Amino acid sequence: MEINKRKPRSFKIIRMRKLCSVLLMTGLSLGMYSCYYDQEQAVTPLPEIPADQPISFVNDIEPLFSRPGRDCTACHNGSVQNPDLREGNSYNALVPNFVTPGDAEGSAFYQHVPGNNHPFDVGFTLPVDEIALIKSWIDRGAENN
Repeated sequence: MEINKRKPRSFKIIRMRKLCSVLLMTGLSLGMYSCYYDQEQAVTPLPEIPADQPISFVNDIEPLFSRPGRDCTACHNGSVQNPDLREGNSYNALVPNFVTPGDAEGSAFYQHVPGNNHPFDVGFTLPVDEIALIKSWIDRGAENN
């Protein structure tokens, strides 16, 4: 006597319904959460730094890295994350590896400061005037002055 090993047709229908339900729920979930990316992000324009305003790396840029409540050196300290932004080390760590003098838009450092596409949520963002100062310093040649 031959035993029929085929599964009943109703089992295939139930299995197909489960599969369709899973696919439908996955598709709906992706659709609902992908709408966020369709919204245009508001961009705050950077203030202009007057061309006659001098920008000193030591006096204007380096102090931005270790302010109370906005301490970049907590992570960028030479052992956790590059570049090392500690006082005295930051210029050599930034130029030329992360800063392209004369080209802020092409500099990885400018593209990733908190408030301008930093890869992690560090709990703070730099104000637009400080981001503008960094941009102007790089665009003016990123001098170690």
